[in-house]
Amino acid sequence: MKFKVNTDIALTHLLTRKRQTLIASLGVTVGIGIFIFMISLVVGFNKDSDESIFKSVPHLRIYHEDEVCKPLISEKISGYMPVIVNPKISNLSNNLINPDKLISDLKHQPDVVNVTQQVSVNIFYNNGKSQINGITSGVNIVEANAMFDIESVMLAGDIRDLLTTPNGIIIGVGIADKLNIQINDYMSVISSIGVGKVLKVVGIFKTSNSSVDDTKSYINLAVAQQLLKQSSSYVTDIYVNIIDPNKAPNYSAKFSALTGYKAEDWQAANESTMAKKQTRKVMFGSISFAILLVAAFGIYNIINMTIKEKMNDIAILKATGFSGKDVMNIFIKETLIMGVIGTVLGLLVATVLIHFLSKVYIGGDVGFFPIDYEKNVYVAGAIIGMVITIAAGYIPAKNAAKVDPIEIFKK
Repeated sequence: MKFKVNTDIALTHLLTRKRQTLIASLGVTVGIGIFIFMISLVVGFNKDSDESIFKSVPHLRIYHEDEVCKPLISEKISGYMPVIVNPKISNLSNNLINPDKLISDLKHQPDVVNVTQQVSVNIFYNNGKSQINGITSGVNIVEANAMFDIESVMLAGDIRDLLTTPNGIIIGVGIADKLNIQINDYMSVISSIGVGKVLKVVGIFKTSNSSVDDTKSYINLAVAQQLLKQSSSYVTDIYVNIIDPNKAPNYSAKFSALTGYKAEDWQAANESTMAKKQTRKVMFGSISFAILLVAAFGIYNIINMTIKEKMNDIAILKATGFSGKDVMNIFIKETLIMGVIGTVLGLLVATVLIHFLSKVYIGGDVGFFPIDYEKNVYVAGAIIGMVITIAAGYIPAKNAAKVDPIEIFKK
């Protein structure tokens, strides 16, 4: 019974001050709407960035790391005299020893979903007098497609044509445009050691990363080995994908110990991109939280003003048997009602903003604005909004509970 009475009093207060109630609710609406919108924007940009990276970069890369020359005689023996002055990088082979066993060992590791080998070759693409430099990957195209989903970014041709065309090549759209090459055309490539081959273009792909499209290509593993004058056992890299790419740093040391080679995770290989992601997250999160705090101050002021104006009513309530807890409950309910109204409207505003912005085409490598509905963001926005709203109403409500009716009546 008292619960219903408290609720009726709270509703009466809100309805008699419709303008203030509306302003406070709209403040929450704007705060939560902008919060969800901006966090969804950050999540969208980060997801688009990750998808762009994973179209050409594995979660983990196993390779032979270059080493700096070390003295054959230790400093202790040489009397602390420098044995090597201005040491250079050791000119060792990039070949991974016994790659088949390494691949087998990696495939048996928990959480590993894809493993493939490749030979990386720095080359020049040529067509007539036109020449551009880039990098080609000698791969098993079926395994590479399972890892990078190359098929989904193909503009022309079929990746399976590489299986039936030994001297075939799949090139990025940037290379095709710069050299004026179309599907089924022939082009020559020259490796960094001067070995050249004429290859047939069997496919053209386009990712959302222009730096990849302008330099990257795929050829058969045997052709890459020939370009480097190496045997069929020559492999420069082993790529590994795991279930959760965000856990890749946890596997680097483990895979390095397992294989005896350097294991680099995708986050370490893309430090500048990761720094930008973190900057976006902190910046947009801070702005969104600040907007929510402004909305909370609005509710605090309105509840505080209501309490000051209703001092006589509060005194009468307490004189007629309402406890301080009941009075506090009334004003907390007012806060909750405004918070719920503002939260529901905020969710609708965020949905409308996300819908319209997702239809905006910004061109370049991104295409349409990278924003989408994120369930977790909506839930987090609603919870944070309600917590801040209740906190804003709690302080004045607690003060109202301490009102002494005798002191009020004396005035």
